[in-house]
Amino acid sequence: MKILLVEDNLDLTQNIINYLLKEGIRCESARTLFDAQDKLLSYGYDCILLDLMLPDGSGLQLLDTIKTHKIDTTILIISAKDSLDDKLSGLDQGADDYLPKPFHLSELLARLKAIYRRTKMNGFDEITFNELTISNSQLQVLVNNKILDLTKKEYDLLLFFLTNKDRVVGKQAIAHHLWGDYTDDLSNFDFVYQHVKNLRKKISAAGGRDYIETVYGLGYKFNTSAA
Repeated sequence: MKILLVEDNLDLTQNIINYLLKEGIRCESARTLFDAQDKLLSYGYDCILLDLMLPDGSGLQLLDTIKTHKIDTTILIISAKDSLDDKLSGLDQGADDYLPKPFHLSELLARLKAIYRRTKMNGFDEITFNELTISNSQLQVLVNNKILDLTKKEYDLLLFFLTNKDRVVGKQAIAHHLWGDYTDDLSNFDFVYQHVKNLRKKISAAGGRDYIETVYGLGYKFNTSAA
């Protein structure tokens, strides 16, 4: 899961980033509305953690940006402005949930997981496709009911493919999703090829079919018709 935290409180930002990182969730941050809009228009995120009170505007303006540009993401508002009008405005404009400050980080994590299950995994903790099963709560992959030995990046890569079945995803999009925005400075994305190669090899060795198709010049696709 890749998160964008839009929050101007540096201490809270660092606490959230450190906590989510320990839970295996990549979290990047933006302190202003302008920075958040720039990141959203440049990169993809599974969820936006959005404070409503920002130095250069209201977080509700970011919801307008998401709607106008049809950005595929989810929004969890985290704000000290806990009035009913603010909550309803955010939800009416497309936010998925609202968590008033102060909150426990464990509750934040639970809300994020619930949104992810609802929007990416049809409300379940598992994704199953033929002989492949991903258990998001256990961070495990099963091939024919046997645990597959994957690195964290290989697990995240397979989950990314399965939640984007039959869509072509570019190497740059994969790199951004798994390693973060700093990959903009890289001259090539050969490391993505190596991770895809290792993942395909491990699935095949465990008796699984090779669903990951190379789309030359573009990237990769989890091809369900390969079944």
